[in-house]
Parts: sequence; structure tokens; C-alpha cells
Amino acid sequence: MIRADREVLASIGLFGVLLVVCASAAGFSLQARYSAAREFNMRSELLTRFETSAAEHKNARTRSSEVAPAEAFLGAATPALAGAQLQSYLQQVTNRQQATLISSGIEPARHEDQPDSIRVQVTFDAGLQALQAVLYQLESGTPYVFVDSLMIQLPGGGAQRAVEDPLLRITLGLRALWRRENA
Repeated sequence: MIRADREVLASIGLFGVLLVVCASAAGFSLQARYSAAREFNMRSELLTRFETSAAEHKNARTRSSEVAPAEAFLGAATPALAGAQLQSYLQQVTNRQQATLISSGIEPARHEDQPDSIRVQVTFDAGLQALQAVLYQLESGTPYVFVDSLMIQLPGGGAQRAVEDPLLRITLGLRALWRRENA
């Protein structure tokens, strides 16, 4: 009878240990599931915020492109005509400042350019005050023209003596935007 009691007690003890192990495994499983659900919710919330932010950014970009008036763009049927229109505009701007236009030419589009960009390189001779006026007109007038590069040289290799408004040779890399117009 003592032996039977020992076997019963050992069986009950073993059952209790097995019950504790199973309960612990279930508790760890529930804790892991809770942690995974919480992580999923945090990432879902982060993704939602990111998507909302991206949509707002896209809408802001769309609105900003709609804010520019039609005069801000070169209006032509082809990029070549838009480039010619920009060159004509540059001729007018330099003439108003009594600058001498040496050359202007359309540059090929760069890899990072948008398809509606026109690039022109222009070289002209002008004094400092005329240069300032030309740059101001280009940057603040319409159509919108962006100065991407500026190189200034003294003609004759810098042999000019010091004068108040020396004649300079200026080379500008310019970029403007155009919109397709029906011919």
C-alpha cells in the first residue's frame, strides 16, 4: 500500500510538473503573440503615416506646379522651338542692358532633367552693373529661367587696368521650363 501511495504521489507530482510546463508554454506563446501583434500594429501605423505623408507630398508638388502662371513657361510646339524662343528672350534681355551677345546655343538635356526642361548656354560681354541687371531679369522675370552655372572672365586675359565697371565676358548655363502648345 505504501508502494501504491508512492506511485500515486509520483504520478500526481509528475502530472503537476507537466501541467506547469504546459501552462508556461501557453503563457510564453500568448506573450509572443501579443508582442508580435503590438509590433504589427506599430508598423502598420508607421506605414499609414508614411503613405499619408507621401500622398500629401505628391499633392503639394502637384499644387505647386499648378500655382505657376502660364507666362512662367515657354510655350511652343516642340523643344527646339522652345529653345529658339528662350534664345530670343535672352537676346532681348541682354540688348536692354547694352550687353553684347556673343553666342547662344541649345544644350542637350541632362540625365537628371525633367522632360519639360530646355537648356541654353549663352555668352555675352557686359559690365558688372549690366550683369547684375541681366541676372535679376532672368531670375525674377517670366518665363522662369534658372541660372545653373556662371563663368566670368576678363577679355584679353585680365590685362585690363582697374576700372569702375570693367567689361566682362560672361558665360551662363540656363534652364527654363516649357509647355507644349498646339501649333
